This record gives sequence, C-alpha cells and structure tokens, in this order.
Amino acid sequence: MRKFLVVLDESRECLNAMRFAAMRAASTGGGVKILSVIPPEEFNHWIGVGDIMREEARERIEVHFEVFAKWMRDRQKVDPVLVIREGEAVNEILAEIREDREIGVLVLGAGTDRKGPGPLVSQLTRNSGVLPVPITIVPGDLSKDQLEAVT
Repeated sequence: MRKFLVVLDESRECLNAMRFAAMRAASTGGGVKILSVIPPEEFNHWIGVGDIMREEARERIEVHFEVFAKWMRDRQKVDPVLVIREGEAVNEILAEIREDREIGVLVLGAGTDRKGPGPLVSQLTRNSGVLPVPITIVPGDLSKDQLEAVT
C-alpha cells in the first residue's frame, strides 16, 4: 500500500497538509503515516530533566496526533500511523522515507507569511532532485473546498 508521509509540527500549515494527505489516501486506497520529530536541543539539560521533557514532548505529540487521527478515521475512513523520532527534522524525514519503502509521497504544508514557505519546505525542495519520493507542497491558505477539489 502506498503511504503519504506528512509531518506533524506546531505550524498552522500542518493542518492543510494533514487534510490533503488523508483525502488523497482515501481517494487512492492508500495510507497515511504521520511523522513528528523532537529536536535534540530540547533535551540539553541534566539527564533526569531531559527524560521528563522528552516524555512531555511525546505526550503533547500524541494528543495532537489523536485530533488529526480522529478526523481522518471519522471523515476519510483512513487510519493513520504515528511515528515519533528524535533528531534534526530533515535527517529524520529522510531516514523515515528510506526505512519505509511503502512511503510514496511526502506531503508538506507551505507557510503563508513573508518569511517564505517554512524551513522544511525550503530545505527539502533544495534537495528534491535526489529524494527517493516526490514532494507535494500544500499551500497553507487553501480552503477545505479547494482541498477537496484538488484531491
């Protein structure tokens, strides 16, 4: 089964990327894998404090994931899978793609502010010629109707 890999983070544009991935998976009989990456700099404290912070970060991610997962299951009949990795985001995204051969498309949301599309979109598109899968970049300001029309 072809999977759509989508990155779960704190950005607003993440919502449209999630919706797009679920709608495409539903219409093509695919699956959705949601990847969240915990940056290493969050844990540069004493060992005990770092472990507590790591666990709190995982709990926040799981709660956030459940909101998207419920919508995907209820509305799109897609049951997403969550993967949490620790490290630099781009490296972990590429590692996940290399490790799971069923991933067929990477779905990213593009920011809408003047700073540009966002760091992940910028970094990954810069190297898109050597990626093992295509990237779909979903504009952050598309409406639900527009998303439905393109999926």
